[in-house]
Amino acid sequence: MATQGQVITCRAAVAWEANKPLVIEEVQVAPPQAGEVRVKILFTALCHTDAYTWSGKDPEGLFPCILGHEAAGIVESVGEGVTEVQPGDHVIPCYQAECRECKFCKSGKTNLCGKVRAATGVGVMMNDRKSRFSINGKPIYHFMGTSTFSQYTVVHDVSVAKIDPKAPLEKVCLLGCGVPTGLGAVWNTAKVEAGSIVAIFGLGTVGLAVAEGAKAASASRIIGIDIDSNKFDRAKDFGVTEFVNPKDHDKPIQQVLVDLTDGGVDYSFECIGNVSVMRVCFGVLSQGLGNLGYCGGCSIWPGN
Repeated sequence: MATQGQVITCRAAVAWEANKPLVIEEVQVAPPQAGEVRVKILFTALCHTDAYTWSGKDPEGLFPCILGHEAAGIVESVGEGVTEVQPGDHVIPCYQAECRECKFCKSGKTNLCGKVRAATGVGVMMNDRKSRFSINGKPIYHFMGTSTFSQYTVVHDVSVAKIDPKAPLEKVCLLGCGVPTGLGAVWNTAKVEAGSIVAIFGLGTVGLAVAEGAKAASASRIIGIDIDSNKFDRAKDFGVTEFVNPKDHDKPIQQVLVDLTDGGVDYSFECIGNVSVMRVCFGVLSQGLGNLGYCGGCSIWPGN
């Protein structure tokens, strides 16, 4: 491609300051260095974590930056030493890297890869500790190692996953965050068994993914809890068998669910990111038998 090895000027939504409207700017995106991949972003979703950092409440939030981390696109060019993807590949940027070499990747117990975290946590690339984004020479920080609110972005090669080119990018972009957060909580963390009773607090992207995972695990009852009753019809398509709106009950929601399940549920999942609801999750578990599944990290509110 004619742009390979060249600086690309494109449009991006820049967060200049916390809690101030994003501004569409012309940004310069430098070519990828060794171990890096430049991606043309075609579709990106909005996650609550983007809004959280934008709000100024994120202790790791840096400004100015380009937010966004739930996306899909096509590889434009690659840096030296990159072997797993090539120009033209369809990919999903991954804010959670996987180097397969560090102790975390090798442990089989966690996906919290540590190879590039020291750089992505401070908004730069690992190779030279600098940003690949700039506006008229002024550096703009990366966000979560992805920065998908830009037409082009640069990511580490351990932070991108090649996908089937036939997969619809406008849908699979959700695999960058919300969907695997929910599925992973069910399958990898909680390990929900067949016949289990599951409670899901918050029926946004993550909550629906939890429901789908619980259905695939053959849970016998999947109870969705949300203050928006309009979500139930959609939730049924993902496996929710019963719906409870706390606003419809005078009793505390913990008591409602305990009564509904003869003593409590086997697994409860908090998919909102609300500390008060996390406490409720503990209260609805069957005493001595229940397990809490927390879907924290990203996309964790009912309105997502």
